[in-house]
Amino acid sequence: MKALSDKQERILAFIEAFLDEHDYPPTVRDIQAGCDISSTSVVKYNLDRLAEGGYLNRDSEVSRGLAIPKTIGQSKSSGPETVAVPLLGTIAAGSPFPLPQSDTWGDASLDQIDLPQSVIGTGDSVYALKVKGESMIDALIGDGDLVIMQSAQQVRQGEMAAVRLIKEDETTLKYFYPEGDKVRLQPANSQMEPIYASSDNVEVMSKVLAVWRYMA
Repeated sequence: MKALSDKQERILAFIEAFLDEHDYPPTVRDIQAGCDISSTSVVKYNLDRLAEGGYLNRDSEVSRGLAIPKTIGQSKSSGPETVAVPLLGTIAAGSPFPLPQSDTWGDASLDQIDLPQSVIGTGDSVYALKVKGESMIDALIGDGDLVIMQSAQQVRQGEMAAVRLIKEDETTLKYFYPEGDKVRLQPANSQMEPIYASSDNVEVMSKVLAVWRYMA
């Protein structure tokens, strides 16, 4: 194998440590911050070199599509292990709209999609939702994309989450910002206004793990 640069060794070590701590891979921005690298383009360049050298498996079409091969230098033709997760329905990335009926969320006949284990781990409490709307477009999440969600009752400030407005029985995908007795649900679209709701009227349902897009 080709010798690694100091920067590539730092990136590889960071990815391994992040996987050990979180059980899912870091994003490019996580690596940029964690390795003190000047730009995301530099990170992407070095990830490509690591993948070419067999040190890393990388799926550039998903935001956390990184995995450390079990055997360094293993054949790239051997595809990553996959886990089937349910596609539960549609979520608004725009104005909130009603959730599916509760009895349909556990329906065994729901569609399933296969996702790399390197992205979602074991798949426990993970499901996919199809995005409707353009309010998260600046976060590179467009109408028709799939968001891979992990069930969660709490998220950190600024994390992207699926939240339910309890009284209205409606759900939406937004950045989550608690502000005193209110919550600001912030879109990633400069043309759209945030949604403000009383904190006791907001229920966190899940957080975003990754975005999955089928290329035409």
